[in-house]
Amino acid sequence: MKIFTNRSLHQVAPILLRRATAFSLAFALVAGSLTAFHPGAALAQQKTATAARLSDEQRILHVLNRLGFGARPGDVERVRRIGLENYIEQQLAPDKIDDTAAEARLRHLSSYWMTTAELYRKYPQPGQLLRALERQGRLPAELATARENRTKGGNEASKPADAAGAKPDAGGAMPDDAAAMKTDGTGAAQTDARKDYRQAIQEYYRENNLLQPARITAELQSSRVLRAVYSERQLQEVLVDFWTNHFNIYANKGADRWLLVAYDRDTIRPHTLGKFKDLLLATAQSPAMLFYLDNFQSVSPLAGRGAARMRPRVKRFFETLTNPPQADGDAGAGQDAQPRRGRLNRRRRLMREQANAQGAPEMPAAEQAQMPAAQAQTQPAPQQPGRMRRGINENYARELMELHTLGVEGGYTQKDVQELARCFTGWTIFDPRGAGGAAGLTNPERAGTFFFNPRLHDDGEKLLLGHKIPAGGGVNDGLSALDILSKHPSTAKFIATKLARRFVSDNPPPALVERIASVYAKSDGDIRTVLRAIFASPEFNAPENYRAKIKTPFELAVSAVRSLGGETTGAPALHQWIARMGEPLYQYQAPTGYPDTAEHWVNTGALLERMNFALALVAGRINGTRVNLSRFSGAGSTGADKSRLVEQFAAAILQGNMSERTKAALLKQLNEAATTTATNAPANAANSTTAMTRATDNDDAMMPRGGGGGRRGGGRREMLAVNAPIPEAARIAALILGSPEFQRQ
Repeated sequence: MKIFTNRSLHQVAPILLRRATAFSLAFALVAGSLTAFHPGAALAQQKTATAARLSDEQRILHVLNRLGFGARPGDVERVRRIGLENYIEQQLAPDKIDDTAAEARLRHLSSYWMTTAELYRKYPQPGQLLRALERQGRLPAELATARENRTKGGNEASKPADAAGAKPDAGGAMPDDAAAMKTDGTGAAQTDARKDYRQAIQEYYRENNLLQPARITAELQSSRVLRAVYSERQLQEVLVDFWTNHFNIYANKGADRWLLVAYDRDTIRPHTLGKFKDLLLATAQSPAMLFYLDNFQSVSPLAGRGAARMRPRVKRFFETLTNPPQADGDAGAGQDAQPRRGRLNRRRRLMREQANAQGAPEMPAAEQAQMPAAQAQTQPAPQQPGRMRRGINENYARELMELHTLGVEGGYTQKDVQELARCFTGWTIFDPRGAGGAAGLTNPERAGTFFFNPRLHDDGEKLLLGHKIPAGGGVNDGLSALDILSKHPSTAKFIATKLARRFVSDNPPPALVERIASVYAKSDGDIRTVLRAIFASPEFNAPENYRAKIKTPFELAVSAVRSLGGETTGAPALHQWIARMGEPLYQYQAPTGYPDTAEHWVNTGALLERMNFALALVAGRINGTRVNLSRFSGAGSTGADKSRLVEQFAAAILQGNMSERTKAALLKQLNEAATTTATNAPANAANSTTAMTRATDNDDAMMPRGGGGGRRGGGRREMLAVNAPIPEAARIAALILGSPEFQRQ
């Protein structure tokens, strides 16, 4: 336990006091938010809602909040000028909206504009890069040494305790001193080896104009933030967010870090307002989805029988491996036999992986045993014990039904899942990790692209949801399955429910869902037609649904910047705040995607974190993001009347829609805080420094780093220092951003 002296207490007291004051300011409004979103309170609010229609200004604000990420200064007047119905129609046709200004802000995100093959080359995975360099005989000595030292360090750490020379006692335990010495020495050596290895990798990347893979995800996240803040195609950005969660993919699963760029750019965005069937097909053929849900590994159980028909190129390559050409003087060089054998095994292993990905499955061991020895040499080695046996993988088929189309109560059976999985055997990825292209074994430009491999497909007859799919259909089996699913009544209801939940309320009325499902069926799943029906519905425009949904962290952060007319470069710091509030983009591991209902986002800790974000934003403490409060009349004067400032910022941020209850609570807390601060302020101004400190020991949720999203080593502490009290205007702006009225849309 730490003992504080009187001096240390004197030093930390002002900090604790200011922090307590900030929390008390926030809690009054947070408590209001919690009350507002309690199910009982929501029901009472609906019962007391007047039957009157929304005013014209409220309807405009409602549309700007639901069809976009909130109003910027001047947006309400612009929509009023062109007409609300015209604005909605414009948003339903994003291709006709000039968005060059927003696109220009993304030009510095170089990875976003690259093909998957280019990403593999520019942002290589370190381990894969080293293996490729070694195969090509171009591995620098310093890199080889650093890798060897790291490997040795790991091996030493995994040795039994008595391997270091210390003798165990009678009970088999190591002496305490010897055990501690071994642990400390091994741990320090291991840490140094890892550090040297990372430094060697970073130096090689710099010298060869390469970049670390983590930057891909960071720039993809920045692109989402920038478009949401600046795009004139606001509805499209809302739908990108919606469909990205509906067809969720976790960025830190293997190759998906490289595959997600094309997923956002080429799969989701072009299909946000088209036919649902087309969007479904685009996701089904997306390498990112095939990798995430493992369908790229799904093959027919009978596919192994076709191994004898291995492509001639692959056979010839294996022949060169088993009978490598010998240079003059190499014959019988016994001292080189072991290294050469090791290289040969590595090349065989690579070719085996490559053959698996391209349709040359491994031959079952039983069949290999019956082959002549000479022929067996041309085949990949049998599958090793412990490796996953290749066969039909049901992951994608199950999620396709449960999460993408029919819904968990959609009326399908386990047999339907199995039949659907059979339909998608052979839907795979060419060179899924780019290893073949890097080694010169395949066409590098095709790396990470979809292709159908008929030799891996189950071509038998299938029965899906009562529909017979004839044998011999090949790739059309999957296409037929998608057609069946997209037209199923359960899909119509499921998609109608999710869209109504997103745009109307957390619990959409069954009558609305039924009507929207009917529109879906009649329009053959046309998303634009379905949305037009939602926006024209009485439920969408009902007073009880005005500001009835709580914003997700992404929506909150973007709408806060927009409401204050802020500027952002999309730097990682803004996304880190979104992650701290609970929604790191592309970091949700489950295929369900982030929830879209209040109960997931409403709790005391999360809402206080939102208040911290608001304080950081208005105080200019988010790198790359700035708001200019002086643009609001009187905001630059700290001595301005609090009530007038509250009204000014309420008009700017909430368009004047602040309840008297919220205003009274805010003014009360401001006055009490001013009294407390004046009474307890220390004489020394240096001691008035406050700090908002956050330990980011596990900040992989905020900023993915390295493969798998984990972060090792010592934790980094990020300090948001406040060297002077927050100005009154900034404090008021932050509290309004944290108010129940702004937290809702």
